[in-house]
Amino acid sequence: MALAGRRDAPEPPDFGILKRLARDQLVYLLEQLPGKKDLFIEADLMSPLDRIANVSILKQHDVDKLYKVETRPAPGASDQFCFLVRPRVRTMRFIADIVNADKMSGRSRKYKIIFSPQKFYACEMVLEEEGVFGDVTCDEWSFYLLPLDEDIISMELPEFFRDYFLEGDHRWINPVARALQLLNSLYGPFGKTYGIGRCAKMSYELWRDLEEESESEGQGRKPEIGHVFLMDRDTDYVTALCSQVVYEGLVDDTFRIKCGSVDFGPDVTSSDKSIKVLLNSQDKVFSQIRNEHFSSVFGFLSQKSRNLQAQYDRRRGMDIKQMKDFVSQELKGLKQEHRLLSLHIGACESIMKKKTKQDFQETIKAEHSLLEGFDVRESTSFIEEHIDRQVSPIESLRLMCLLSITENGLIPKDYRSLKTQYLQSYGPEHLLTFHNLKRIGLLTEQSAGETLTAVESKVSKLVTDRAAGKITDAFNSLARKSNFRAISKKLGLIPRLDGEYDLKMPRDMAYVFGGAYVPLSCKIIEQVLERRDWQGLEEVVRLLNGNEFSVSGGGRGRLGAVGLAAGISYSTLPYPDSAVEDNPAWESQRIVLAVFLGGCTFSEIAALRFLGKERGRSGLGRVGSRQEPGDAAIAACSQAGSVLRNQHRLKPLGKGVARYTALLENGRGQGWECQCCPTARLGHRRAFPTGCKFIFLTTAITNSARMMEAMIEAKA
Repeated sequence: MALAGRRDAPEPPDFGILKRLARDQLVYLLEQLPGKKDLFIEADLMSPLDRIANVSILKQHDVDKLYKVETRPAPGASDQFCFLVRPRVRTMRFIADIVNADKMSGRSRKYKIIFSPQKFYACEMVLEEEGVFGDVTCDEWSFYLLPLDEDIISMELPEFFRDYFLEGDHRWINPVARALQLLNSLYGPFGKTYGIGRCAKMSYELWRDLEEESESEGQGRKPEIGHVFLMDRDTDYVTALCSQVVYEGLVDDTFRIKCGSVDFGPDVTSSDKSIKVLLNSQDKVFSQIRNEHFSSVFGFLSQKSRNLQAQYDRRRGMDIKQMKDFVSQELKGLKQEHRLLSLHIGACESIMKKKTKQDFQETIKAEHSLLEGFDVRESTSFIEEHIDRQVSPIESLRLMCLLSITENGLIPKDYRSLKTQYLQSYGPEHLLTFHNLKRIGLLTEQSAGETLTAVESKVSKLVTDRAAGKITDAFNSLARKSNFRAISKKLGLIPRLDGEYDLKMPRDMAYVFGGAYVPLSCKIIEQVLERRDWQGLEEVVRLLNGNEFSVSGGGRGRLGAVGLAAGISYSTLPYPDSAVEDNPAWESQRIVLAVFLGGCTFSEIAALRFLGKERGRSGLGRVGSRQEPGDAAIAACSQAGSVLRNQHRLKPLGKGVARYTALLENGRGQGWECQCCPTARLGHRRAFPTGCKFIFLTTAITNSARMMEAMIEAKA
């Protein structure tokens, strides 16, 4: 077909324009306060601001001194103060204190507050209560999106997870919707939007309303993103709680990546200085190992070191002209690559030392047992020992939460025992932590009667009360089947292995967890994109508490209440046939924007990158190919006219019908379109975009430690 000369995966859109837009707007806001000014910056805005506009740019626009918010200004400070802040009540009180202190001393200044990404009414109310609302001017810096790499965009809102999923605060829904509107106007119009979760649903509905209010800026232009998938973090807590074993995930767990950069300390640099390193695709060493399982990284770095040495050794025997060319063209790049190679080798050694101290292998083994549902009692004993040894309060909480979610809550005896041991080891102040974890559903206790099954209920009616009690105790040990277990079985999240899993040549997304578990979030995205809808996943959606949707037309599609709840697609997005696969419309269909509301882990990013590449290599979804082209499937297809049409909603395909849904072809070449059965069991052609590219939009990069810290810090 027309695929031979095409790339395996399309090029991602150029997200550099997002930085330029943010920088230009910030410069405009600063220039509205003419003359020299001091700039107060909120701590968690410093790193994002450095990626947008560094100190030299700020100095060019009359910024004199830079202060961290909560730092009092120096005595000789400027006559103009500008505050670049998040919309937080405590920050408003800090600003009000400065203004009131100036009033008390008789000092006259101009004050400007720039809220990012937007101001909230509560902030204005605090300023008014403090009596300074008339003394300040307020503006908004619509800084919704920060590109961290060519395929990762972050909103840098780490508090989103705590505020929405724990506190039920919906204030960040509007920034999410506006971020989607901005992307749609620059890189859309999007073709089809999918989603699951209550937050995803509300974000989509607000985005749709914003699109209807605005003019059709993106209509008529060449689309660069085809599909959008919105997912709530609480759809899949398990993946976020598992230990990361891909290199980028381990670097994040060990050194904490912030805004796409990491600080490597003396233990990595082999000196007395720390170095800040930008981790992205421009780093030639990092780009090749970021998605690899950690067990494969040392071998790659060793080979890379030998290759670099061989390139250096080429200098021997060069004449003067060749040496001159080598120095001018290659030497600088080789030195830079050698420096980065040394840093990543040092990082690997540091990770190995820290993980060895934390009994990492035993922890991984316990996690795998919990995921598979085997030796749960032994894993519980491991967690108890982990708590008693006081290895790490964060790690102990993480393991307890993983046990709770995989077992659909802890039985009361285990819950009380683990809670008591934890409080004795780490202090009674963590009572609030347990309250928060229970509220969010991460660490719960099974209620009385929760483990009763239908079989147990029927049997208990036939026996005495005393015997029924004994039966209940027996069933309690058998009936603790969680939603995770049922979902895992439905989607095949635990791979069945014949022998040892080859981590160097992985066969599926499970490699990001050592071959033990396919990330649920990634599996859902894969299944929905293959089906182009939620049909066939009704049972999974029910177990995930629903709120799924599928609609064409990006933010302009309309969903009724029934359609949103039941996941009905009101219109379908045609996949072009082979004659037009090379046009821009087809190219955009191969780019999928995955939106994670509440945070995304590097393991999920690595898994979906792998999925996109593997689809390109295997050619799944190409016109004329079948997912299961065996003799049995073909034989079943040949009987479509007499049998399958009575069991499936099939209709024959005419010449003018686009081949974009699952096709059945019988021996006479007759094509059939199945409108109800998205599976490949009968030789259907799945409609997964060939060689697709995933783009990631997340409220913030997360991991298990960040989630646990949010629960510890949050007020009950």
